[in-house]
Amino acid sequence: MSSHSYIKNHKNADIFININGKLFPRNEAKISVFDSGFLLGDGVWEGIRLHKNRLVFIDDHLNRLFESAKGISLKIPYSKNEIISEIYKVLDRNNMEDEVHIRLIISRGEKITPYQNPNANIGPVTLVIIPEFKKTNPKTYINGISIGRVSTIRPAHNILSTHFNTL
Repeated sequence: MSSHSYIKNHKNADIFININGKLFPRNEAKISVFDSGFLLGDGVWEGIRLHKNRLVFIDDHLNRLFESAKGISLKIPYSKNEIISEIYKVLDRNNMEDEVHIRLIISRGEKITPYQNPNANIGPVTLVIIPEFKKTNPKTYINGISIGRVSTIRPAHNILSTHFNTL
């Protein structure tokens, strides 16, 4: 049992996913193999919950998203309100109002060739919003979860922050 335990929902097989503002059925949602996120893990992400039609801690999530992007020198060309609008667009299409987990991903976009240098990017960024019905497994509340502790030493200030949600 983990904090990510949830009850499987058959409706997730038929959800729509938002890719760069366009909605695709789950089985047709695709990005290029030349996308920076796929090739190099070059992007940022957030996991957001929808509870009673409210995006929980959305300001905190978007602040961290933009801070993470800044930390890897990734310019997000969307405002926070535009991102929220895109989230609600796909939620509305899926008739989602509660018990939803949203994975928001922004990568640096497509590359002309699989080089690490950002100069190989042909842009624009890739925005992906994947919402799924995910009701928490009630056994989590009954049985609890086990938490482990590791002796991780935080890196120096000039190393990529472990507080950033990067791909």
